[in-house]
Amino acid sequence: MEELDVVVSGLVFQDLVLGLPTPPRPGTEVWATGSHESPGGIANFAVALARLGLRTGMAATFGADDLGDRLWDRLHKDEGIDLSLSRKLNGWPTPLTVALAYDNDRALVTRGTTPPLSADDLITTPPKAKAVAAHIGPWPNEWLAKAKATGSLVFADVGWDPTEQWDPAVLDQLEHCDVFLPNADEAMAYTRTTSPGAALDVLATKVEVVVVSNGAHGAEAIDGRTGERIAVPAFPVPAADTTGAGDVFAAGFIAATLWDLPLEQRVRFAALTAALSVTKLGGADAAPHWADLAKWQQEHPEDQHLQALISAHQGR
Repeated sequence: MEELDVVVSGLVFQDLVLGLPTPPRPGTEVWATGSHESPGGIANFAVALARLGLRTGMAATFGADDLGDRLWDRLHKDEGIDLSLSRKLNGWPTPLTVALAYDNDRALVTRGTTPPLSADDLITTPPKAKAVAAHIGPWPNEWLAKAKATGSLVFADVGWDPTEQWDPAVLDQLEHCDVFLPNADEAMAYTRTTSPGAALDVLATKVEVVVVSNGAHGAEAIDGRTGERIAVPAFPVPAADTTGAGDVFAAGFIAATLWDLPLEQRVRFAALTAALSVTKLGGADAAPHWADLAKWQQEHPEDQHLQALISAHQGR
């Protein structure tokens, strides 16, 4: 396995996104105004990174079924993602998520079971990568400590807790992480706080760099090494589907970190990539290409900082 820019690990899903005019109610039928099938879960991370020009690898479990085969080919052949650390398993169905997008948000329904192989089973030795990223949760992630020990930057995110218990013990895994990128709801739930800013304060005692994204309300970040704290507004866009936006945000931040950009520019670039992703249906498939960023650049000549950033890094 050649050295990569980023290796990501987590659950991969096949997503079916339905755009709805109104939320569904028992006893009624709602006709979708649009639909889109796309890789989802950790694939949102991987695809967004690859489209920004980073050499990306992914460690995930796929079912040896039609959905799994389609996802594998889509990610490897179409997006150029290295799947050397991933595995196809007989007898385990690839998870399927239906995302119902309406009112500038989405609700998710998933059919699936816990994968037979964990990230630690898939990544037995530290990957050769400048950075690694994972969805942490109530499962072991010992490989993160190994990756950090060999010099990789470690980025972590969290996903929805189906038990809604939000066990604070999950945050113990941040000991092995350099950057934590939760959304506001997740950050407040795990820290038992009532505002994103308060959650940021608690999380800053556990990990050096924390970025809390908050949808249309923007994002806040703190770098404990320098004491720098910033707040960045969201980019106003018409939202069609927010599925995967948090992962795309995190991918933008990771890319900008590897480009050695200042904290505020990293967060602003992440916010822009996430904003562009919500204008389309789909998770991974909605992640912007450089052509999408260049189009935004042409339409917003007044934003000199992002203009320069996009010009400097386009095509990397």
